[in-house]
Amino acid sequence: MKPVGADKNQGLETVAKIEKDLRYISGIIKQKGREILSHYTITPPQFIALQWLFEDGDMTIGELSNKMFLACSTTTDLVDRMEKNQLVVRVKDPNDRRVVRIHLLDEGERIIDEVIKKRQLYLQEVLKDFSDNEIGSLRERLSKLHQEMRGE
Repeated sequence: MKPVGADKNQGLETVAKIEKDLRYISGIIKQKGREILSHYTITPPQFIALQWLFEDGDMTIGELSNKMFLACSTTTDLVDRMEKNQLVVRVKDPNDRRVVRIHLLDEGERIIDEVIKKRQLYLQEVLKDFSDNEIGSLRERLSKLHQEMRGE
């Protein structure tokens, strides 16, 4: 018989190991992403902003600030630099001319697309020794974890 509480401790140890692995994986992917970005004229925060616009579409400075956890003034400076480099443009909302939205331009979209494809190629190389079943299982479990974290 197992001592009372043994399963709980075992569970906590397993969760601690999972958290550590996820933290290390995230750090490695972030570092690889920065290596890829070093070949482009944008900074990591600009990449994150472009990625939000790519995934969620046009948004206000306030909305983008909230997603990036930055002050509006910091986001405004970020958007100014991206606009100067013709990655984004400010457009007035047709329904309310007081509202200005940030719109991703073709060059910003091209950079996002290229960088993401290079990150995917890196991950594909890492997974080369995994079987199709292992890759499918990993994808399903990561997807389930992501859904749980998002509260779906």
